Amino acid sequence: MKEIDFKRPEFEDKELLTKYFRDYPSRSCERTFVNVYLWSRHYKVQYALVENAVVFKSEDMGTAFAYPVGTPADVKKAVEYLMEYSTERGFEFRLYNVTEEQFSQLEEWYPGQYKIEYDRDSADYIYESEKLASLSGKKLHSKRNHINKFKAEHDNWSYETLTEDNLEECFQMALKWRNENGCEEDEEKNAEMCVTLNSLRLFKELELTGGLIRVDGEIVAFTIGEEVCEDTFVVHIEKAFAEVQGAYPMINQQFVEHECMKYQYVNREEDTGAEGLRKAKLSYRPVFMVEKGIVTKRTGGQEQ
Repeated sequence: MKEIDFKRPEFEDKELLTKYFRDYPSRSCERTFVNVYLWSRHYKVQYALVENAVVFKSEDMGTAFAYPVGTPADVKKAVEYLMEYSTERGFEFRLYNVTEEQFSQLEEWYPGQYKIEYDRDSADYIYESEKLASLSGKKLHSKRNHINKFKAEHDNWSYETLTEDNLEECFQMALKWRNENGCEEDEEKNAEMCVTLNSLRLFKELELTGGLIRVDGEIVAFTIGEEVCEDTFVVHIEKAFAEVQGAYPMINQQFVEHECMKYQYVNREEDTGAEGLRKAKLSYRPVFMVEKGIVTKRTGGQEQ
């Protein structure tokens, strides 16, 4: 019987996983060490090296594997190993978070044998950095209005890059945000807040980039992200006080202007199916989406 030694991603795995993600890039927000390390605490994701490719396993809705990371030859061998591993253990072979590009590769190897069901709730929103910074054009007119109103109402506002000097203040602001937003009663919100606080705790070690907005000296918004591939920056966290009107559009625009202009694109992750979040993300006019889905065997499809 085929064996795989899966383990939870730990900090000592950072170098190995980061190298794989850099060598075999994708714009998908899951393809960063920060994401897998911080969220694996909540989603119980584990990883292993299978045929020289990195494979993540989730037990969230039954056993499923993320599309392997590695050379095409190693990925193919890993996929075949996982197929046998699944069969031997009596469960259906399933891949999750599979992008269109990855599915095309699978289809090339096994024509007509597998199907993909895309999950709209997990699609990443990709924007042009220049558009998020300038908010130019008729379609982003309302966003410019929010920014202008914020500036008119708050003479004493400022933007700062996140550093060791202002991290603790951000931490305190995040704790206040948690208390105001009922995170204790909501498991998903609570998990997201744990990730937020750990991002701040490990900000330097995880080599993250962040920015914040102050009004009258107090932090009212902050955001944190990192490079996901050469031309794309991914925003993992964004928090602002709801009572400060325009704080969200302001941190979004200022952060991109100050920290992301060397990248062509900004990935602002998925909307998880939340109606308000979807409306907000669509209102910024994504240039495209990174669609992701579940791959399973096509019933009645020809065998290998």
